[in-house]
Amino acid sequence: MTIKERVEGITAWFEATMPDPKTELDYDSPFHLLLAVILSAQCTDKRVNIVTPPLFEAYPTPAVLAAATEEEVYQYIKSVTFPNNKTRSLLKAARMLVDEFEGEVPGDIDSLMKLPGVGRKTANVMLAVVWGEAAMAVDTHVFRVSNRLGLTDNSKNPLETEKKLVRHFPAEKLPKAHHWLILHGRYVCKALRPDCLNCGLTAYCKAYKDPKRMKNASLAKNKNKRKK
Repeated sequence: MTIKERVEGITAWFEATMPDPKTELDYDSPFHLLLAVILSAQCTDKRVNIVTPPLFEAYPTPAVLAAATEEEVYQYIKSVTFPNNKTRSLLKAARMLVDEFEGEVPGDIDSLMKLPGVGRKTANVMLAVVWGEAAMAVDTHVFRVSNRLGLTDNSKNPLETEKKLVRHFPAEKLPKAHHWLILHGRYVCKALRPDCLNCGLTAYCKAYKDPKRMKNASLAKNKNKRKK
C-alpha cells in the first residue's frame, strides 16, 4: 500500500465517522483559546475546561489580564499542572499582546511563537482552529497515532512528524486531520493499550500487524470484559 493510498483510506474513514471534528477545549474568542491551549500543556482538556469559565469571565481581554497579579491569576488555575509557570506565561503573553500586537492574537506562526508559553504545537493549534489554516499541531497523540498508522514512517520528533503530515494530507484536510488524529489517539489508539479490535482503521494500520501491540490490545479487551 502506498502512502497516498493509506492517506486516502484513512481520510475517507474519518470523513465518514467524524465529519466535523472540533477541539475539546471550550473557548469563546481567539484570546481565550490561546489561554486554554497554554493551560492544556501536560494537562487534560477536561481539567482545563473546569478552570477556564471563571478565568475567562475575570479576564475577557488581554488588557484586563495584563493588569492582573500573579497571585490573582494563580487562584483561578491552581488545579492545573505547573500552575506557577503557567500563571507567569499567561500574564507575560497578555502583556506582549497589549504591548506588541495591539491587544489582538496574531495570525501567523512566527508572531505566535514569540508569545511566552507558546511553542510550535500551540501556534499550530491556533492557526488550525481559529483560522482554519493548513497547519498540523503535533502533540503526543498525533505523534503516536501517525507513526502507528504508518503515515510518518517512525518519525523521531514532532517537527519531523509535522512536516510529513503536512506533505501527505491535502492542505484543505489538515485542520480536520489535526483533530482526527488527536481524538483517535485519545479514545481509541491509546498509548499503552490501543483498542485495535474496535478500531476502523486496521486495514490501513502498519502497527496492527505487530504481535506485541495486538497482544496488548487483546489483553485490554479481555480485562474490560471481566470488569463488566
